[in-house]
Amino acid sequence: MNAARTQTDRTTARSPRPRAVLAALAAAQFTVMLATSIVNVALPQIRDGVGLSDGATTWVVNAYGLAFGALLLAGGRVGDLLGRRRVLVAGLALFALASLAAGAATSPAALIAARALQGLGAAAIAPAALALVMESFPAGPARGRALGVWGAVSGAGGAGGVLLGGALTEAWGWPWIFHSVALATAGVLVAVVVCVPRPPGGRDEGPAGRFDLLGTTTVTLALTGLVWGLTTARGAGWTDPRVLGALGASVLLLLAFVVIERRRPDALIPPRLFRTGRVAAGNVLMALLGSVWIALFFFLPLYQQQVLGSGPLATGAGQLPFAAANMLGSSLAPLVARRIGARATVTGALLTEAAGLLWLSRMSADGSYLVDVLGPSVLVGLGLSVAFVQLTAFAVDGVPGKDTGLAGGLVNTTRQVGGAIGLAALTTLAGSVTAASAHEPLREALTAGYRSAFSASAAVLAAAALLALFLTRAGAPPAVPPAAPAPRPLTPEPSRAP
Repeated sequence: MNAARTQTDRTTARSPRPRAVLAALAAAQFTVMLATSIVNVALPQIRDGVGLSDGATTWVVNAYGLAFGALLLAGGRVGDLLGRRRVLVAGLALFALASLAAGAATSPAALIAARALQGLGAAAIAPAALALVMESFPAGPARGRALGVWGAVSGAGGAGGVLLGGALTEAWGWPWIFHSVALATAGVLVAVVVCVPRPPGGRDEGPAGRFDLLGTTTVTLALTGLVWGLTTARGAGWTDPRVLGALGASVLLLLAFVVIERRRPDALIPPRLFRTGRVAAGNVLMALLGSVWIALFFFLPLYQQQVLGSGPLATGAGQLPFAAANMLGSSLAPLVARRIGARATVTGALLTEAAGLLWLSRMSADGSYLVDVLGPSVLVGLGLSVAFVQLTAFAVDGVPGKDTGLAGGLVNTTRQVGGAIGLAALTTLAGSVTAASAHEPLREALTAGYRSAFSASAAVLAAAALLALFLTRAGAPPAVPPAAPAPRPLTPEPSRAP
């Protein structure tokens, strides 16, 4: 007994500190979010450098989002079965290599293929890293603080991508957008290997179980068709036969997936995932939040560049107040939830972001950054960060430890798919309003389209806030409890259900 206790004490003493573990895992999430937005302000330079057509240029963004969104569920389940740390390390290695390939690309096909491989790596990284956070920090204030950091780096990664993309494009050219991501990812990979402990005995294995190949293939094809159809609709229109065919096939495959899952003992999305906590509510609301999140990073830089005349670097720098507000909101989210309750927190956060988007909908073609962008960006950053942290907590609340990777993949999937749906719908709306204003000067017409997109986004979040009052009120304990035991030392013990 004494010998076993001594060995445990030695293992604990050698274990990395919780802050180091969280820093490594948060850095992994940061790279994923960074790659989502870093190309946005450099698309004209990438188009000219590789020889992309106007239509193919959008696939520099879409290829990443398509692979990421379609494979997240599979990535989360693979992490649960094969070991989250192992899958995280493999995903980071693939992500770094794909980033190098993207920076070295000299043809459209090579660049788009490299971006798709980046998305595949990201689909392994995001759910595995979130699952490791959940199993490394006990429920209560410790986990709340960890999720606050998670929310901060997620928002900072999106905003930082715009800033870094603009700075690197102006200083060294667009290839360094991808080279910098590769170098950063290599650093994160080293940090994960050093700081995130292996399971006992040095074996990185997940819990026993079988991989649901049929269900995974079906839902992956369904999500691929859905995201591809929605992204293609932005350019080709909603009545294009390819778009209708992809969306129709997606619906049929999703129905087939539901039938398949009801009959399989090792289902990809087992019913037990939704029996405790507020997983369903968290995912529904996260999809609505994602539908305006991605669109925000799409429309706001366009307004700054095409209407206000800002350059790539100035546009990126303009995201800094948003990033600061996001980090502040993420750090405050757990405290606010313990003070006023999870339900009131998420409702208030969604309404705060809706108010910021409504403020943006009043932007002027003759406006300025200080008058039309700065104030609402701060308001949106605060609301978005608090809502993201709380909805992430809902989406993994009460989930058995063996399913946390899947739960992480599911909430990331709903955010990505919600973002694809929202961006497709909002760009169609903005484009139609701009076309209807073609008799006005171009800046006026573009601004009218952007205003309509922000107005619709505000309406979506207001509806989400109302929905949150009903979806999150019943029975389950708060996702961030008001009190919990003090955090235990972080040791390489097997994960336990929260």
